[in-house]
Amino acid sequence: MTLQTVGVEHGYGDETILENVSLAVPPGEVVAIIGPSGVGKTTLLRLLALFEPPRDGSLEYGGTDVWRASAQRRLECRRRIGMVFQEASLFDASVRRNAEYGLHVRRSWADRLRREVADLVGLRNGTSDAMEALETVGLEDKLEQHAGSLSGGEAQRVAFARALAYDPDFLLLDEPTSDLDPRNTAVIENAVREAGDRGIGVAIATHDMNQARRIADQVAVILGDGIIEVGETDRIFEDPEDDRTQQFIDGELIY
Repeated sequence: MTLQTVGVEHGYGDETILENVSLAVPPGEVVAIIGPSGVGKTTLLRLLALFEPPRDGSLEYGGTDVWRASAQRRLECRRRIGMVFQEASLFDASVRRNAEYGLHVRRSWADRLRREVADLVGLRNGTSDAMEALETVGLEDKLEQHAGSLSGGEAQRVAFARALAYDPDFLLLDEPTSDLDPRNTAVIENAVREAGDRGIGVAIATHDMNQARRIADQVAVILGDGIIEVGETDRIFEDPEDDRTQQFIDGELIY
């Protein structure tokens, strides 16, 4: 099951930000989206997250044009997509409560009740979904610590765990490590790779070329108002088809 944009155009007011953009996020793969600031990386992630419909083109989830489907089907798809923003936004609660939040809001009432019972058992054994997600980001020892007392890097790791805890089909990450130190960056990069290994499709917008090379299976390059090239990571960085890709990678100011 793939999440993808097909010939998408989008913008705000009279400004067109994306034009004829097609990008697929396959299950179990990490797709890095690179490009200069202001070219639409965040806008593309918002469209993939089903926050808003595109002006033109389609957003497909498992072959279904989501914005032409029923509201119920659209909600079901949205519940299977997690997003982590550049700045963590945590609730005034414990680390555990923050990590569990998605489990409560993204499931039906009947499923929530079943999961509550299962989680109670799981928490006693240290095997709940939230616990597993916190273990993935190395914060299982901070379960009852208040989120407000965390460092910026720890808060971002909790935000990642919150998106991961309900086992989404897709994770969308918008510059999740841009303000983090090397240790916290490494933890999140490891968690991204683990998510891919679990079969979760991941799209990550990043300015860090080295990060894209470390964690991505595929790289999409956005310049101007669209994607100029998509391909396997090694090929994009070592033998790009578009001269503009090489110029961007080399740091030449072509935009």
